[in-house]
Amino acid sequence: MEDIRRILAVSWMTQYCQRTVHYAVSLAAKYGAELSVIHVIDTLWSQGWNLPTMSQEESREKDEERIQSELDNIISGETKGGVKIKTIIKEGDPIEEILKVIEEEKIDLVILRAHEESRIERLLVGGSNDALIRKMPCSILLVKKEPDSV
Repeated sequence: MEDIRRILAVSWMTQYCQRTVHYAVSLAAKYGAELSVIHVIDTLWSQGWNLPTMSQEESREKDEERIQSELDNIISGETKGGVKIKTIIKEGDPIEEILKVIEEEKIDLVILRAHEESRIERLLVGGSNDALIRKMPCSILLVKKEPDSV
């Protein structure tokens, strides 16, 4: 078995990625691995719309700033044990962008949030995990969703 030197945690929706980042930090600390967290802004939804360019650009910049801020908040609570975390924010097709980063960064382990298949979640990210897992060139760890409080 190869050593785990580089880990990539995938954030589909930042409000649900805290547990994924927690597991990633824990494993990176245990193995002395480099850790990156990626979030891809899906631009496939906006293709084909004839909207003013300035409006799209401003919206994208605001989205990127919001996502970076949310990831920074999540990561700041997890920066224990001296693990340095690199954040990567990309735009485009999530599967393609994640696979590119895996190849470019020579990732050994990808950590994804497992999700239930509600209609909304399936619409937003459901097919992405499935498609990504089928094309994955490295090992995967699925993090189960935190149980709802009773």
